[in-house]
Amino acid sequence: MTNVIVLFPKIEDAKNIRNLLVRHGFRVSAVCTTGAQALASANGLGDGILVCGYKYPDMMYTELADCLPTHFEMLLMASQRVLSECVGSGIMSVAMPLKVQDLLNTLEMMAAGVERKRKKRKAMPKVRSDEDRKVLDEAKVLLMERNGMTEEEAHRYIQKCSMDSGTNLVETAEMVLSMMKF
Repeated sequence: MTNVIVLFPKIEDAKNIRNLLVRHGFRVSAVCTTGAQALASANGLGDGILVCGYKYPDMMYTELADCLPTHFEMLLMASQRVLSECVGSGIMSVAMPLKVQDLLNTLEMMAAGVERKRKKRKAMPKVRSDEDRKVLDEAKVLLMERNGMTEEEAHRYIQKCSMDSGTNLVETAEMVLSMMKF
């Protein structure tokens, strides 16, 4: 489920938006009244959506958009005059006065996009350091020499041991090396 942060300068407005979103099945992780609070919350969450007005006690939405973590999307709720200034900036928006269904539909669409991006990031292979690759290769070579395995079989063996023990591949390779060097 996508994290949602609500940011409005008046706490009553922020709580009303939070209540509306919660009633419609969204998980609101934080309610904020300043840009600094929203940034702190966003940095702690990793990814999600920031639903906000355009002006806060400590900054404007443009400054906040520049500081927002890369995996966070912004949904700006403002008058048509303010929204005309942010065309082409990559910020999603909903015009005030607010139509609840517009807000919910836009938020659902954004949440689906955030989930898609999260899955894509998780599917990317992990980049190993040269040191980690060296440890893995050493363990595979040792298994190949001592047990007559092919490289693929040695790799699968380390993978299986890693999954069975709940440790990562490099730690498992280090354990194989420490046990078999005697």
